[in-house]
Amino acid sequence: MRVLCIFPVSILSEFYRMSLSNKQLAFVGALRTITTTSPVSRQDLLLAANSLGQKFPPAWIVKDDARHAGRGKFHMPELQTTTPVKTVVVAPVVSVAKTKVAATPVVASTMNFQAAAILGMTGGDRSSLIPNVSPEYVAWGHYSDIEKIISTRLFAPIFVTGLSGNGKTTMIEQICAKMKRECFRVNIVPETDEDDLLGGLRLIEGNTVWQDGPVVNAMLAGAVLLLDEVDLGTEKIMCLQSVLEGKGVYLKKVNRWVTPANGFTVVATANTKGKGSDDGRFVGTRVMNEAFLDRFDYTYEQEYAPRGTEKKILIKAMKKFGLEDADFADMLTTWSEMNRDLFAKSGIDEIISTRRLINICKAYAVFGVKHKAIKMCLARFDAATQKSFYDSYMKLDAQVAEDAAKAAAAAAAEANPTAAVAATAKANPNDVPF
Repeated sequence: MRVLCIFPVSILSEFYRMSLSNKQLAFVGALRTITTTSPVSRQDLLLAANSLGQKFPPAWIVKDDARHAGRGKFHMPELQTTTPVKTVVVAPVVSVAKTKVAATPVVASTMNFQAAAILGMTGGDRSSLIPNVSPEYVAWGHYSDIEKIISTRLFAPIFVTGLSGNGKTTMIEQICAKMKRECFRVNIVPETDEDDLLGGLRLIEGNTVWQDGPVVNAMLAGAVLLLDEVDLGTEKIMCLQSVLEGKGVYLKKVNRWVTPANGFTVVATANTKGKGSDDGRFVGTRVMNEAFLDRFDYTYEQEYAPRGTEKKILIKAMKKFGLEDADFADMLTTWSEMNRDLFAKSGIDEIISTRRLINICKAYAVFGVKHKAIKMCLARFDAATQKSFYDSYMKLDAQVAEDAAKAAAAAAAEANPTAAVAATAKANPNDVPF
């Protein structure tokens, strides 16, 4: 715990002197041409960085927790004095329309709420919203088109639809990772509403504080907003109408208009086209508002990867898991291709996704037994479908079928050794069992 107090800058500049490098002093000088008021916005930092030929705000500011003055705001006391001074954390005063809040000392925890939010959105594995590059990722399909759209930094909302487990979300994340773009991924559920998306008033250590939601933060950062499984949302997500027009959004609870920074755009992923799921395969998906859907500039339908591409995906996954087998990958993709052809012709009701094949590769790496890996990953289906899928694979791969038969015989013998001896004697009547 630490006490955050407000002190005159003149006192602080004398008390907290620090030495900035020439490069840092140059940045402060560029920033002074834009604003001389602290705290500054992320957009101000970006403009100053661009004026110096830099693409991003400097890390010595944005990654310094002590400089954070709220969502998208950073303390820059260097702007208010000719002598560089040490950064001082000042308790932010949050104003609500028609309400005056006294500027009193506030006790706050050392955890920065913005950092906590980022760690939450990234699963706690990184402090940046730029996704990690996956060495095993294989680009295919609409990857190049969507990459080109995002690279323009134009506001152009995209709707990506397709069956489960074919890499829709991963594609967007890997495009952002390659381009070093921040990606605010928000998983939509039926309960998602304006408060979740745009922000709301929160009780933080005894104080009622407005906190921007992920949509507003993405707008301010000029980032990519990824609305995952958007067709699970209700009419409550209609609060995004003006956001999807690229105009900005009005936060009525705090009487504030937010204009998106350059580069902000929206990508939505869904298993349907927003018309619901007639066959019940994607339970919870809804018929979406036509005005909402019409605000997306482009719609891409993503199929499963072709066999050659899917084989590359599996081989890279096997390398990651530590057990590479190109022949097994070839058999799995042949099997999945047959399965999908039957599914497309309404011959079967279930489908084997790319995600399911990767799970089989992982199970094979763990147990080293192919038929066991296949059985384990088919267990999510009903008994009849499991048997049908399993038998169809065994007809393709004679070696795995033989291994499975031997394993079954060994298991039966272990379970009932007397019956196994009798069966052996019957099969070989001339053999002496002792």
